[in-house]
Amino acid sequence: MKRLLLSTAATALLLSPLACDIDKTGNQLLAKKVMVGTLLSTPTVDVSYSAMAGLDAGTLPDGGIREEDRVTVPGQTAAFVFFGTREGDQGQPEPIANATVRLEAVNGKQYNLDNTGVGTYGHTSGFEDDAGVKYQSGATYRFVAVQDGTSHVGTVEEAPSLERIAALHPAEGYVKHMANQGLTLQRPPAAGGKPRTLGFVTVFPLSTNGEKGQPTYSNVPKEPLEFLQLVAVPTEWQAANIPIPGSAFPQTNSNYLVVFQTVKTGGAESDNLFIGSALLVGTADVGMVHTQ
Repeated sequence: MKRLLLSTAATALLLSPLACDIDKTGNQLLAKKVMVGTLLSTPTVDVSYSAMAGLDAGTLPDGGIREEDRVTVPGQTAAFVFFGTREGDQGQPEPIANATVRLEAVNGKQYNLDNTGVGTYGHTSGFEDDAGVKYQSGATYRFVAVQDGTSHVGTVEEAPSLERIAALHPAEGYVKHMANQGLTLQRPPAAGGKPRTLGFVTVFPLSTNGEKGQPTYSNVPKEPLEFLQLVAVPTEWQAANIPIPGSAFPQTNSNYLVVFQTVKTGGAESDNLFIGSALLVGTADVGMVHTQ
């Protein structure tokens, strides 16, 4: 764990504009508190009953779906934070369960996250929920964990814009695909020759009434330690081509929602937060797959 954390810290040191502040960076390298935070948004998606049945019912002149044929899959924005110390056993950060955690947007709005136990804090808002957490491309987001009156702050700047994946938007309005066959998503070129943002894929089975089931596949890290590893070695999630295994589409004549998240990383802002903390903010492109 120490070797991994040192590798993560070294990578963050090279990538971070804070590296020029030697005193601050030195404090962050030695800081015991560590944070993993995500803010991920998916849009509301309209699909058609006909498309879900593998049929082409046609679209309106503006490309929309006829009202009588429309099924709406609600979007959502989910904020999650793990807050802990680097002194846990067996390589795992030790959770801190008595903190209060909030998300701050660049416009000054603050969203308190619920304490969900074992050092985790979160909140999920519906896409049309005016009072909930909102996602805005280009915005700066601050993750703040307060313990015993002391704030620990991480920041992600310039939240990314949606990255549209052409393969998810054929003329028929859905992807025709064989069950148990892999699918590869090709990302568009990065603008201005810049490094690609991270790309996460999650596949959900979709019922006939538009409800999402439990994911059949995801390459999103699940544990805090995995997020810290992602900071150190992000190349897997920056590839131009994203393969989805055939096991993500196990049933014939079924529908699956493919969610591609474009994600920007950030890091520690305050001196008392470990420089290798992993903070991610992103939005998603969504497409539907109908299996044969």
